Amino acid sequence: MAETFTLYKLIILYMLSKVDFPLANAQISDFVLGKGYTTYFTLQKALSELTESGLIREETTHNRTMYHLTEEGAESICFFENKISDAIKKDIDDFFIEKKFSLKNEVSVKSDYYRNTNGEFSVHCQVIEHSMPLIDLTVTVPSHEEAETMAANWAAKNQEIYAYIMTHLL
Repeated sequence: MAETFTLYKLIILYMLSKVDFPLANAQISDFVLGKGYTTYFTLQKALSELTESGLIREETTHNRTMYHLTEEGAESICFFENKISDAIKKDIDDFFIEKKFSLKNEVSVKSDYYRNTNGEFSVHCQVIEHSMPLIDLTVTVPSHEEAETMAANWAAKNQEIYAYIMTHLL
């Protein structure tokens, strides 16, 4: 049982080592649960233990949790990658070949909101490209509902908003 649980952790580390961007909890779950490797609760426990041990770093916003591989995690997967079968590695590699662009696009668009010192809400929206913000926009709105709506709409409308800004500022 312990060896199997270790394999789930290694799968997560291997997945994170194969990309140059963080993976969302939903993206990791999509692969692991889709392949039937384990249950949702076991996967969440593995993610939690990897975070607690410092092998991955968690980044949480109101609407999602993303995971980054730490240096310690990268070293660990280098040492123990041979414990993952070639068939599982192929499954992971095929998953990334099929979905890499959409996975990267999902995590490169970020939005979050928080209550500011004036009692209003600041909505922070970003598009990240090559680890740098392509656009970094903060808008203040009076209500929690407006902040939630704006943060949610950023994912669908960021390209249109970016194009509008570039057209009107250049």
